[in-house]
Amino acid sequence: MSEVVYPKTSYKIVGVMFRVHNELGRFCNERQYADAMEKEFKLANIQYEREKELSESFVGERKGRNIADFIIENKIAIEIKAKRFMSREEYYQVRRYLKSGDLKLGILVNFRETYLRPKRILNSSFSNSQFAD
Repeated sequence: MSEVVYPKTSYKIVGVMFRVHNELGRFCNERQYADAMEKEFKLANIQYEREKELSESFVGERKGRNIADFIIENKIAIEIKAKRFMSREEYYQVRRYLKSGDLKLGILVNFRETYLRPKRILNSSFSNSQFAD
């Protein structure tokens, strides 16, 4: 039986996402959503780093290619989108961040959707050790 990875922290993060979506609606740009999320993280006393540059995901990759919108408590990557449609490319982007940042969990969210549906993405290269919080 598998356990939810970082349940308390991810619950708080998703709550922030819903508050931001309710406040701003679905037609802002990514930076506006990130600004609102940063404000909410401060109010909720959630430790974060914004636009954190991660290490290269493969040998020879140029520096500065992997910049996550947020890293929460040094364990969860957040990627914000405001697009009409999302493709697998965004999923693989988060997977790359997980690998290069040595993180277990990423959350991908598209604020353009009518109903917010954050996607939890796991780093499959981690062992099945405990990830409770």
